[in-house]
Amino acid sequence: MAVMLITHDMGVVAEMADEVVVMRHGKVVERGPILDVFERAEHPYTRMLLDAVRSLERPSPRRLALRAAQPPGAPILRIEGLRKVFPGRRRLFRPAPEPLVAVNDVTLELRVGESLGIVGESGSGKTTLGRCVLGLFEGLGGRIVYAGRDGTERDLLGLSQAAMRPLRREIRLVFQDPFSSLNPRMTVEQIIGEPMLVNGVHRGAALRDRVAALLGLVGLPESAMERYPHAFSGGQRQRIGIARAIALEPRVMLFDEPTSALDPELVGSVLAVMRELRESGMTMVVVSHEMGFARAAADRVVFMDDGLIVEQGSPGAIFEAPLHARTQAFISQIQRH
Repeated sequence: MAVMLITHDMGVVAEMADEVVVMRHGKVVERGPILDVFERAEHPYTRMLLDAVRSLERPSPRRLALRAAQPPGAPILRIEGLRKVFPGRRRLFRPAPEPLVAVNDVTLELRVGESLGIVGESGSGKTTLGRCVLGLFEGLGGRIVYAGRDGTERDLLGLSQAAMRPLRREIRLVFQDPFSSLNPRMTVEQIIGEPMLVNGVHRGAALRDRVAALLGLVGLPESAMERYPHAFSGGQRQRIGIARAIALEPRVMLFDEPTSALDPELVGSVLAVMRELRESGMTMVVVSHEMGFARAAADRVVFMDDGLIVEQGSPGAIFEAPLHARTQAFISQIQRH
């Protein structure tokens, strides 16, 4: 069978392709056998793509120094025995499938100022775990204990939607797809300003000044306020999404596969913004199946498989000397790519 594979995932290209064609701005800039292109790339754009992927595999000296200088603080979130089961949906003239246990007795702790990476294959339960924390599912078992700004601990699973609403200002989500998560009919100023407007934080000139400041924090010019999402690249759109998420000054940020829709050269720009947030003391949870990105973004990594946490530890320990068989198999697949 002849196969044409269109992707921005360079690891998949290395594993699957015999020949590769590199395109930019609608034109072919390089083509040839896979080994020739990957090992002896001639075009600057191809070399930049490959360097962007390889840079994630090298520990950043700045990142290592930051981990040593700012160790995590007290627990801000404790997950105890969390369980989420999706019931099988009945179909006409067919028996209902077995219930799906998406998260199975997960116990985990997140500390103030920590960047926690949750990784695993598709279907491992990592995204469901993150969304459980946001209170987006019902019928959960276990406890999710959150220490608020005032130091009071609350079990998020025991709260009504009305009680959860103010806490959602403190726990914010950056969505996976920067193309569908921004309203195409709203300007960037309206998109970033909407959470502040809805929550009565800023209005008028104060709102505009705050939006301009947030754009500066994510590396975008003030002039971007008047433009619409279609005028920006994927990486810039994701930075707009981050600016919207931090508009309410949250204490915890959840990134749900923030780079899965981005080309390799755009990943670095998003990673740079996340590092700036980490240096400011932001507590972050990074859900990703891209192990290189998780290694670069996280202080501690949790590997999930079939709804279970099978291994956790420092990025170096998980990626260089995994102990569990499932982690070893997954890492070896990536290394072959």
